[in-house]
Amino acid sequence: MRSGEVSLDFLDEPAYERFSALSDVTFAQLAERTGVSVELLMLIRDATGSNPPVPDDRVRDGELPFAAFIEFQVKAGFNPIAIQRLLRVAGDSLRRLAESESAWWNSEVMAPAVAAGKRPDETFGADFVTQMTVLSEQAVIELYRLQQTKTWTANIIEGLEVTLAAAGLHTRLEHPPAMCFLDITGYTRLTQERGDAAAADLAERLARLVQRASVKYGGRPVKWLGDGVMFFFPNPGPGVVAALEMVAGVVEAGLPPAHVGLHAGPVIFQDGDYYGQTVNVASRIAEYARQGEVLVSQEMVDASGEAKVAFREIGPVELKGVSGVMRLHAASRAG
Repeated sequence: MRSGEVSLDFLDEPAYERFSALSDVTFAQLAERTGVSVELLMLIRDATGSNPPVPDDRVRDGELPFAAFIEFQVKAGFNPIAIQRLLRVAGDSLRRLAESESAWWNSEVMAPAVAAGKRPDETFGADFVTQMTVLSEQAVIELYRLQQTKTWTANIIEGLEVTLAAAGLHTRLEHPPAMCFLDITGYTRLTQERGDAAAADLAERLARLVQRASVKYGGRPVKWLGDGVMFFFPNPGPGVVAALEMVAGVVEAGLPPAHVGLHAGPVIFQDGDYYGQTVNVASRIAEYARQGEVLVSQEMVDASGEAKVAFREIGPVELKGVSGVMRLHAASRAG
């Protein structure tokens, strides 16, 4: 540090004031003050990915706003299980965002500075970190609000449909949702032959393609599975059309061919993910499909309504891990 090769002066920048200090209140004291159980309050620490606290540990300053949010929910009569789920999902999602941001900062700021034989503050100037932090936080908040706009709008529409149906002015079309699995053929072999960088590039290109196609038809990617993606579609018919478009788009983009399986039925939504037999069956159907195929269950055919899709039955099929036989159909564009 005396020679100037290492400096911690950057820690005096406003951006680093967010490194949260310990408050003067413990979890036990906060529980007594708010009337919220200490077990629920201590889950805040779990949400940050830190070691579990004990009641006598002091709460961080940065954890106090979330404690106030929990207190407000508890006093409004919210189910503690629902509060825990929101806490876990928020913590996990923001952890992934922070980790991606850290990797982005290392590749775009730290690595170039080291390669040039400089410190990051010498390369970009003293105000760079502060300005970048302000801009990134504003962008993240607005992106969150845009996501809220989508989900809140869906809730508003559903509420209006229920109200109109109760008044006898509207008939809701009841149908089960659909789960969809898209897998890339030969992904493991490609990774072995071309290396991890090629696999990462493939995943990035696939993510852009399937995100656009699924959203276009009312669905959304739920999670990425290394060599594929799991989707949720509230309407089975558009889900089949989206799957056909994604399979065709994968080929047009020069990616390895894909194969898809879809099944319709009840699902359980929890912690940002979907569970249940419908999910498991859709995954098994995808495993059975050959490259370039979109295979669906009889339940998907029955629920697809007026979707412009043709179905060709391929016969009763026994699927691994699924009891009995299933009637599967190969989907294709109609006309």
